[in-house]
Amino acid sequence: MRNAKHGKTFALGYLGLLALLASSEPLRADESGIGFWVPGFFGSLAAVPQQAPGWPVASIYYHTSVSAGGDVARAREIQIGQIPANLTATLDANVKAKVHLGMVAGTYVFATPVFGGQASASLLGLYGANTTSLAGSLTGTLTTPLGAIPFSRFDSIDSSIVAFGDLVPQFALRWNAGVHNYMTYVTGDIPLGAYDSTRLANLGLGHGAIDAGGGYTYLNPQTGHEFSAVLGFTYNFKNTATQYQSGVDAHLDWGASQFVTEQVQLGLVGYLYQQIGCDTGSGDRVGCFQSRVAGIGPQFGYIFPLKEGLQGYLNLKGYWEFAA
Repeated sequence: MRNAKHGKTFALGYLGLLALLASSEPLRADESGIGFWVPGFFGSLAAVPQQAPGWPVASIYYHTSVSAGGDVARAREIQIGQIPANLTATLDANVKAKVHLGMVAGTYVFATPVFGGQASASLLGLYGANTTSLAGSLTGTLTTPLGAIPFSRFDSIDSSIVAFGDLVPQFALRWNAGVHNYMTYVTGDIPLGAYDSTRLANLGLGHGAIDAGGGYTYLNPQTGHEFSAVLGFTYNFKNTATQYQSGVDAHLDWGASQFVTEQVQLGLVGYLYQQIGCDTGSGDRVGCFQSRVAGIGPQFGYIFPLKEGLQGYLNLKGYWEFAA
């Protein structure tokens, strides 16, 4: 369904070992305005291999405040059972959400090359809070055995939750050729997080997903110039609780930066997110409203030593959304 959300995002992350921070910007599109991919997850240095084999660990703090208009509000009311199937209605309403998430990703970087590249396997988990509200007027016609009856009401719904979210495994390969770096990855969603199809606020998707793609990073240590871009596609499985299957999503994350010193990095980040397939299933009562959103903003990075042979990386990103 079409994404009507807009807002601002703040993300901060830290990795032990070499920091290839996956920063975040969430809650996109598809069923109820929420998709699997977190736009901005990949960014600067995305395709650069890790410094050494071992166990890097990433921790990410994410905050966002987003809002959505009538399309998403109507979809959310349908999902939680507030709009009956025999009601033909229009909804003048909006949805607002504030999300605070803490994410931890453990990664193992293999010492043995795979197809000439560096292989890594990760598992990301999250814990956080989601506060969502919906307010607006619903008008329409209720179909009954006695005929059509005019219908009107004002809805105000508040929902909040503090819980664990879904698990996200990932496998990636990265190659280096001088200033050129390449990567490919496959990831997905294991729907184990807190989810209730009748609740407005959730931290789980309610369905599985598979996502795969590839990326490139140009990194010149002599000049300090860096540019990265990662393109991927998401296939969503059916939500068996709602009989709703979101369409295929495409996403492009990018980052451009300058290392002003060997440790300090300044630049821009952005993303483009577009749903390219229609939603389907018997639970889809909103039609083919395809999502779309873009974002751009500043970034700051800082590389610091931890102990011999190990480095840490701090990355701060902020996004301003448009084209929704």
